[in-house]
Amino acid sequence: MTFFELLFETINAPSPALKLNGIAKLRDMSKSIFQSDPHRIFESSQSKIHSLTRPSYAHFCHITHPTKIRRPKHIQSEQSLAKVLHSIVHIEYSAIDLALDALYRFRNLPFGFYQDWLEVAFEESLHFSLLLDSMQHLGFDYGDFPVHSNLFDAQCASENLKDRMALLHRGMEANGLDANPFVTQKIKLYDHPLCDEILKSLDIILNDEISHVKKGDYWWRFSSQNTTPQDFIAILKRFSAFHPIPRILNHQARLQAGFSQSELELLESSSMF
Repeated sequence: MTFFELLFETINAPSPALKLNGIAKLRDMSKSIFQSDPHRIFESSQSKIHSLTRPSYAHFCHITHPTKIRRPKHIQSEQSLAKVLHSIVHIEYSAIDLALDALYRFRNLPFGFYQDWLEVAFEESLHFSLLLDSMQHLGFDYGDFPVHSNLFDAQCASENLKDRMALLHRGMEANGLDANPFVTQKIKLYDHPLCDEILKSLDIILNDEISHVKKGDYWWRFSSQNTTPQDFIAILKRFSAFHPIPRILNHQARLQAGFSQSELELLESSSMF
């Protein structure tokens, strides 16, 4: 099986166990390729690129519209904690596929592109596993609560590298940087033996996600000579059905991820309209 065939198989894996198994195979294959003959990665790059028809989690999750998903304002029970964890677990699982699809869909790019997004996929799988383990300790599993397909739908909205890096990896992934402090605070207010471990996981996720957004920033700038803050906002507005411009930004994390202070101020002013 070629590198790109394994990518497509892993993206479409019908269960978390099979997806994580595919990730392990990709880790082994990439080590072999990167250490021996990096150019092997391009041997099958001219093979047909298939479109995705439905998200891989459709096999075991009930998909509904985002507005129909009830999110706990406060954590007051193990079930409400599990619901909060489930929403993050779903994002991390979706993010595995986003990274894998970037690898699969965009061919003949510099070798560093494939190194970067493999690293992202591996880290997203770790995030998923960490939070899934906590959720399972509460007696719940991935698929026990409804999910939305917003990230998948945004992924399918454009096969243009510039759009994809801006919308998903510099845009929607950066939303996670903004949300992390609020989720962390919500969990801190709930007294439960698992909360310390969950908070450690969220800290790992925040630090890794900064590097993921930074990679999105790098490859967005690589994709075009026209990568101004105004151009970025124009892309977000064009795809606003998937990504409304957020009102409250995590300045510290976004600055570390490649945004400038003036761009953050422009984003905040744009979110008001």
